[in-house]
Amino acid sequence: MIDEKILLTPGHTGCAGCGQALAARLVIDAAGKNTIVVNNTGCLEVFTTGYPYTSWRVPFIHSLFENAGAVASGVESALNYLGIKDNVNVIAQAGDGGFADIGLQAFSGLWERGHDILTICYDNEAYMNTGIQRSGTTPTGTNTTTTPVGKDSIGNLRWKKNLVDIALAHKCVYVATASIHLPIDLQNKVKKALKMKGPKFIYILAICPLGWGSNPAETIKVAEVAVKTGFWPLVEYENGVLTKVRKIKKDELLPIEEYFKLQKRFAHLLKEENKHVVEMWKEKVKENIEKYNLLED
Repeated sequence: MIDEKILLTPGHTGCAGCGQALAARLVIDAAGKNTIVVNNTGCLEVFTTGYPYTSWRVPFIHSLFENAGAVASGVESALNYLGIKDNVNVIAQAGDGGFADIGLQAFSGLWERGHDILTICYDNEAYMNTGIQRSGTTPTGTNTTTTPVGKDSIGNLRWKKNLVDIALAHKCVYVATASIHLPIDLQNKVKKALKMKGPKFIYILAICPLGWGSNPAETIKVAEVAVKTGFWPLVEYENGVLTKVRKIKKDELLPIEEYFKLQKRFAHLLKEENKHVVEMWKEKVKENIEKYNLLED
């Protein structure tokens, strides 16, 4: 018998160690049963709603790859028309392909119009559901099926699209990043966001053992190291103002190589001939540390 409080049930077909599955479970359990979820096409939709089954114990709408933002906007508008929006949470969510790339225009419209909706991107940093192709948030130097590593290639050449800055530019009332290795922090951010009126955005790193070549048993460790290297800063903005930063103790700051070592997609970067790419990443991490004042004595 499944606990009634569990709103994303086990038994779905997510891969072992799927960070997105863990993140989505934390999100919906924090949001509660009075929630409507709108989800773009992607891994999460595929492995939780294989017809005729569903793992969701809240209303769940599968939209197209590009329009969760538009569909959720319609849901929120209908709830307002009926006068019951204050009693219902609306969450519009997608992976990085469905959020940062294909669905960005609809999410941009949602933010710009000021809908009272929590938007969430589960970033596994590639199009994992369709064959591990690079996306707009794929890190520099990543080995994917469309940015393969070879004699004349170091993998993906582009930097990650900065979704936090894009959300801030849209005047979202709440913008935060989160990690599954800190579940209480993640859930507190969901609860805080849902108490605020207007468009909200939470950006969650979603470890993908299949696409990243990481050990499924080390998903939580990978998430923790991402934070402790400065690769994934944990921050909160309220009405455009940086209000919280999760500090890293100086003696606990890890070199970016420790993050790369945990994933086969970065294995080539640890070779001498690609040392220059690692140095580029060290500069990028340094930028994160300085931007958010991440280090604590």
